[in-house]
Formats: sequence, structure tokens, C-alpha cells
Amino acid sequence: MSYTVADLIVETIEAAGVQRVYGIPGDSLNGFTDSLREHPRVGWQHVRHEEAAAFAASAEASMTDSLAVCAGSCGPGNLHLINGLYDAHRSRVPVLAIAAQVPGAVVGTGYFQETHPESIFAECSAYCETVNTVDQLPYVLDIAIRTAVEQRGVSVLVIPGELFLTEFERPDRVARIRAAQSVVRPSEESLAIAAAQLNECDRVTILAGAGVQGAHDELVAFADALQAPIVHALRGKEFVEYDNPYDVGMTGLLGFSSGYRAVEHCDTLVMVGTDFPYSQFLPSDAYVMQLDIRGNQIGRRTRVDLPLVGSAHDTLPALTALINPDRDGKHASKSLDHYRRTRASLDDLATPSDPGDPVHPQYLTRLVSDAADADAVFVPDVGSPVVWASRYLKMNGRRRLIGSFSHGSMANALSQAIGVASACPDRQVVALAGDGGLSMLFGELLTLVQAKLPVKVVVYNNSSLNFVELEMKAAGFLTFGTDLENPDFARVADAIGVRGFRAIDSQDLAQTVEDFLAYDGPALLDVRTARQELSIPPSISAAQAKGFALYALRTVMSGRGDELLDLAETNLLKRLF
Repeated sequence: MSYTVADLIVETIEAAGVQRVYGIPGDSLNGFTDSLREHPRVGWQHVRHEEAAAFAASAEASMTDSLAVCAGSCGPGNLHLINGLYDAHRSRVPVLAIAAQVPGAVVGTGYFQETHPESIFAECSAYCETVNTVDQLPYVLDIAIRTAVEQRGVSVLVIPGELFLTEFERPDRVARIRAAQSVVRPSEESLAIAAAQLNECDRVTILAGAGVQGAHDELVAFADALQAPIVHALRGKEFVEYDNPYDVGMTGLLGFSSGYRAVEHCDTLVMVGTDFPYSQFLPSDAYVMQLDIRGNQIGRRTRVDLPLVGSAHDTLPALTALINPDRDGKHASKSLDHYRRTRASLDDLATPSDPGDPVHPQYLTRLVSDAADADAVFVPDVGSPVVWASRYLKMNGRRRLIGSFSHGSMANALSQAIGVASACPDRQVVALAGDGGLSMLFGELLTLVQAKLPVKVVVYNNSSLNFVELEMKAAGFLTFGTDLENPDFARVADAIGVRGFRAIDSQDLAQTVEDFLAYDGPALLDVRTARQELSIPPSISAAQAKGFALYALRTVMSGRGDELLDLAETNLLKRLF
């Protein structure tokens, strides 16, 4: 049998640990998919939209910390990958994208479906190259994979369709490319300077993000030595808040007032493994030190007085050993007291609504969290589902929280759940989908059926682009263009082979959630949730307050005062009585 370029690619990604490729077949990709057919140890995970393929690969890479692969045919096929690849690249997870190209001889002629992927994908990749010759392929392929796993980003290979079928001399062996293990920490001098500063300060606050993955115990020990509260960014939630006596919640647009205050009142802020984007939630006059394994990440959001390049796992123990004992714990104590009050206030909102009224999304999320498996993987859509997930899902060190938290794309929940369920078939996967996000890539429910993936899809059905409406209100705009005319999602799900459940109010919702999560196979729970539920950020700016007042005035003047009454009833009256 002949050995082709496609065979070399498939055997190389298999040696790198890849078990499946996400995508949709197409003529320019046929040589590659045919090779996959001949190499069954690398599966072909067919989806209904290439955007979902890239999102699925991003989620698999997030879960496994290993290379994941997606593929698209020439022109429109691989262009659909771009949104998911942006997500993977901004989430810093290793993904290889195979972008098939029109025949090499006609590139530059305006040929049918011709595009230039090497330009299009340049911004969302760490490495993007077109393969023009057979001799070039082995080197470029190895570089692409190694770049993806070492830089934790996206690599894109643009390959003319005919090249996949070109015969190639079978190598004696292919490279087995994995990320190299290394120890990364600052110099002894830098650690001494950091410790000296910390030992002189009374009110130290730690802001921790996804970079503390694998260093939970080291982080808590560091906080204990400093008597410092720990605030987490959204991507740090799953790695920080469990079994942590110093956790005071999240900050940022979705965060808690307690997290915001702990940062606001510190004299020294230690940022650990976070690229937290919102500078308005960072202190303006505190001393700031930032620890990150990538030096180019430091100082992008606020002025940093002391940069420290290293991993949290390798650096924190060395720094903890230099902290003086018997530190004053007043700042931590005040911050923790504030957190307990804030947490109690948030929990008070997670209550059943009156019979016949829409469900409070807080209550729905709490029920899902309480009933889900101890090692469940939650995948919230961007928008209101991610607000409730950040506030009401309980992490325990075994659960995972995957999402489009850096790129912020709609329609990520179901698509990423496909990647998680494919890579982790023994774990419960729960997609927390907005009605807008679900309908955007609705066809991926068919992927659950075809691939027999037992994903559980919770739909927050408020008949609106809910978070967009909140943004409009905060800016003083009348809500416009945000209405969604939705079907009965449960009935649609039943029609396509996904078990449908539906709840229109809080009555018997707890039992419905348990039955839904216990179903053996893909299932969808359509819940009518309150449209006017407000998700208040931890700090309200003067501009936001002015904008909301302007929205209220415009609403009344436009004859839509009933919307204000509904808003008040949902968020105030039910809390009082």
C-alpha cells in the first residue's frame, strides 16, 4: 500500500496523543479523512458546524492539557473554524487546526472557494504556515505541534488538497511530541525583594487566576503565611475557591462585593497566574507584584512594581518560606467577614419563585450544582448563564468549569460540551446554555445524538438576549432587538432524539433536575427563567447609575412602564415578602 502525506500527518498526531479530529468532510480534505479511515486509533468526530469543531477541540485541550485537533475543508469550511480557534488561542490551550486549501497551482487566481488562511488565521495562532512541498511537510508539522504544546496556543497548517494524496517515503518512526516538563521560578534575588516587600505590608491581598492550576495547596499555604485574603478571577474559580479558608470570592464584572473590597483595601496586591482584564477593578495606589509564567503577560492591566516570572507551583513555596511568622490577620478577618455576608446575600436570592412565576436563574443553578456528580464538568454559555455559574456552582477540586471566558463568544456551551464528553466519556458533562447561544449552533444537538454523547443541556429560557439587555439598561438604552421567539425546546429535543424535560416554574423543579441529570443519554432541560433578573456587579460606577436612571426614564416615556414594574417585582418585591 502507498504511504501518503496524510498518513504522515495522522501518524504524527497519533504519536502526540491525539485520539480524535473534529470537523466536517469536504473535497479538499478527502485525502486526510480517508487516511483517518485507515487509522482507526484516531477517530473522526463529525459535527454539524466547523465552529463547533474548533470549540470542541478547545474544550478537549482544556480538559486533557494535551494537543487537540480540528479540521476544515478549503474556503468556507476552514473559515468557520476561526471563532473557536480564537477561543482556544486566548484560553492558551494547545490546538492544531488542519486548514485544507484549493489546489496549489490555482492559488492566486480567484479560484472557486479560494481564500488565504495563512493571513486570516495569523491573529488567532502562535504558528500558521502553508505547506507548499512534500519535503517541507515533516519539519513544518513538527514545528506546528511543538509550538502548540510548548506555547499553549493554536497552530494552523494550510495544506492544498492534492498534497494530502501525494506519496511519501514512510519514515522509520515519527516524533512523539509532548510538552517538556520544567521548573520555572524567579531568581533568589527577586524572591528576596518580593519577601521584603510583603513582610513590610499589613494588608496584602492575593488575586489568583487559572495559572494556579495544580498549585491549590501551595496558594493556600502562601495565603496562610501572609494572612491574606484570596480573590479569584473567573478562570481561577475551579482551582481556588474549594477547601480554601482564605477565599473571599470573585471580582470583576461578574464578581462579589467582598472580592472587590478585598482588592480595594489592600496596600499590596499579589497577582498570581492571572491576566484579569478589568483594570477598573484593580487598585490605583497599592504596590503590585505579578507572578506569571509568561513575562509578556505582566503589566498589561495595571502598573506592576515587581514582576516575577515563574509558575505558581514552583514559586509560591519558595516565597512562602521567606515570609515572617505571626503576621497581623485583621485585613483577612475583615475581608472574610465581608465575604460571609455577601455569600449569604447571594444565597438568599437562590430561592423558589411563586407558583406560576418564572424560575429565578439563581435557584436553577443552585439545584443543578447540588444534584450534579462530584466530578461533573460544567460548561456555561457566555452571557447570563456564566453569571449564575460563577456565583452558584460549587467547586470541590474534582469538578471542572470550562468556558469561553477570555474570548467571550456566544454558543460555546453545547459545542465545548461535545469536546469534553468526547474526551472524558466517564464524566457527567452539563452545558448551561442561554436560549440565544443554544439556538445559534442548535444543530449540534444532532451531534450529541449521532455521536451518542450523554451531555446534559440546561436551557435558561428567558426569551431574550438577556445579558445584552442588561448592558443596554446600564448604558441608558431602551432594550431593542433582543427578543427571542423560542420554541418548546424540550419538544424539539424529543423530536431529534435528545430526551426533553421542561419546567415553567419552581414547582417540582428539584425533582425534575434530578431526573434530567440521571437520564442515561443526551438530555435537554428547558426552564422558563425570569427575564428581568438583575446581575449586579460588585461596584457600580456613576456612569452606570446614570445610565440605568436614563433607561428608566426612557422606558416610561416610551410607554413601556410595565417593563419597569416587572423589573421591580422580580428583583425587589419578592425579596421583601
